[in-house]
Amino acid sequence: MLEKPNILFIGAGRMAEAIFSGLNQSDAIGKITISNQSDQTKLAHLKATYKVETGEWQEVLSNHDVVILAMPPAAHPDVLQELSSKVTKHFVITVAAGIGPSILEASLPGLPTAWIMPNTAADIGESMSLFACGEYVKQEHRKVLQTILDAIGESEELSEQQIHDLTAVTGSAPAFVYHFAEALEKSAQSYGLSSEVARKLVVQMIFGSASMLKDGREAGDLRDQVTTPGGATAAGLEVLEKANFTKLLHEAVLAVNDKAAEQAK
Repeated sequence: MLEKPNILFIGAGRMAEAIFSGLNQSDAIGKITISNQSDQTKLAHLKATYKVETGEWQEVLSNHDVVILAMPPAAHPDVLQELSSKVTKHFVITVAAGIGPSILEASLPGLPTAWIMPNTAADIGESMSLFACGEYVKQEHRKVLQTILDAIGESEELSEQQIHDLTAVTGSAPAFVYHFAEALEKSAQSYGLSSEVARKLVVQMIFGSASMLKDGREAGDLRDQVTTPGGATAAGLEVLEKANFTKLLHEAVLAVNDKAAEQAK
């Protein structure tokens, strides 16, 4: 692989954009080309915004070292079938839910492959990305992979099965947090606050709470510091406990995993 590998994106959705916008700041990457056959207008916009190249992936594949599959899971089988007759020494990475290295290797035997599961915070370089590497990934590929991961936030290597199990926690759970924020905003507005003030209160509360967690403090300890036995906060927590809040979240995680497994078939 080249010292500064050229990267080809097949697909140009939000996650692809988040990755190549971050990679544009890296000196370790060569040229970036994006391909999206269904939306030429968007390609033109992305080319002007990020100074990336565009083209039909089948025509430019040979000039690239890394291929990032940024299409929905359902689009992978057809693209992988076509890729199988065209790739040679490429490093193939997917960012699609449910598409692990074993699936990639079944279509691309002998090639180095990897699976990245970012979340939408990649847009601001704050993703918590999970990743797994295939059997043929060497140190040179890992170096490139880490450059890609660092461009969008923090990362953790897990087994393929662990990513299947934990995508709900890192990838889908932000939606749970946003839903939680919406509910608190509506509650605040019910006391006469404007939507702007309600949002400011809730967003800063979540940001401050997350910052304390990221500082290394235990969630249980922080909860106890806020909660006086028999007090007002304890009364609110009691309502959540009666509603089986913990069990409900776990059921939501299981539902995400089941759906992701279904989509990957």
